[in-house]
Amino acid sequence: MKKVTVEKAVGMILAHDITRIVPGKFKGVGFKKGHVVQQQDIAELLKLGKQHLFVMNLPQTQLHENDAALRIASAVCGDFLEWTQPSEGKSSIRARIDGLLKVDTAGLLRINKINKIILSTLKNNFPCTKGQTVAGTRIIPLTIAKGKIERLEVIAGKYYPVLHMVPYKVFRVGAVVTGSEIYQGLIKDGFDDYVGKKVESFGSRVVKKILTPDDPKMIAAAIAALSEYGCDLILTTGGLSVDPDDVTQQGVRRLGAKIIVYGAPILPGAMFLYARYNNIPILGLPACVYYHSSTVYDLMLPRALAGEEITSAEIAEMGHGGLCLNCETCRYPVCPFGK
Repeated sequence: MKKVTVEKAVGMILAHDITRIVPGKFKGVGFKKGHVVQQQDIAELLKLGKQHLFVMNLPQTQLHENDAALRIASAVCGDFLEWTQPSEGKSSIRARIDGLLKVDTAGLLRINKINKIILSTLKNNFPCTKGQTVAGTRIIPLTIAKGKIERLEVIAGKYYPVLHMVPYKVFRVGAVVTGSEIYQGLIKDGFDDYVGKKVESFGSRVVKKILTPDDPKMIAAAIAALSEYGCDLILTTGGLSVDPDDVTQQGVRRLGAKIIVYGAPILPGAMFLYARYNNIPILGLPACVYYHSSTVYDLMLPRALAGEEITSAEIAEMGHGGLCLNCETCRYPVCPFGK
C-alpha cells in the first residue's frame, strides 16, 4: 500500500473506503475499498476533499477481484449464457434463453475446491427463463494469484462447458386421454386446463387429442395415430394405477413401445410411465396431475421439451429430492422438489 496523489492513482486499487457526505441527505460509502480508480473519478474524489489516496498497485502475478470474476465466468460458461460486469467483485451469470440449465457437477466441485474461489449455481436441470440469474462467481480476497485463475481455466477446459443452457424445442404434442368415464361423457375432460396449458407455457402446442375408454387396443391405436400425425411428444393421462381396469401400460406395451420406466421415486407421481415409440417420447401421467400443483409431470416435461432422452438411472436418482412438500402456496421450481 502506498500514498499517491489522486491524479496518479488512475488504474490503482483503493485500499480503503472513502466516505461521501451530502448535508442533510446522505452519509455513506462513496468509493469502496477495492475500487479501481478511473480517470472520471478524479473530479469527484477532489470534491470529496481527497488530494491523496492510499492505493495498491498490483504486481503482474496478481489479479484484482473484478478481473478474476470475469475470467472465471468466461472459462465456465457455454452456450446461451452471459455474465455481468462485476459489482464489488461478483459477476452474475444469466440465461440468454428459456431452457434447462445444465451443470457439470464434477467440474463445479473441482473449481470450488480451489482455495478462495467460489462458483455458486442453481441445480442441474433447473428450468430457467431468459434473463434469469443461474450462477454467481467471485474470489474471496480482494486480489488473487494469477496462477490460481489459470489453474481454474485448465480445469474448466477439461469439463467444458461447466455451465450451459439447453433451449426448449417447439414440439407438436399429442395427447391420449384415457378413461371410460371421460370417453362416455360422464365427467368433464380436464386435460386442457391442467396438462395442456403447461405444454403451452414452454412454447409448444397440443396439436391433437384423442379420448379413449380403458381399452388397451384403443389406447395403442391412439398412440400410433398420433405418431402418424407427426407428433414429437405424446402424453397420456389416466389409466396408471394399481386398479385392474387402469390399462394404459398394457396399451403402450401392445403398441410395441419400449418402456424405460414404469414407476418413479417421485411423490406426487409414483405411477409415472416413460416410454419411446419410433423415437417419440411418451410420458404416461398419473391422475395426480389433475389436482396437485407440482408433480412428476413438472420435472419430466421440461426435459422432454429440451429433447433429452431420460434414462432409468436418472429417474432412480430423483428419489433424492423427489418428495413434494405440498406447500400451501406452491413456489415450484423455487423449492427443493426434484432437485
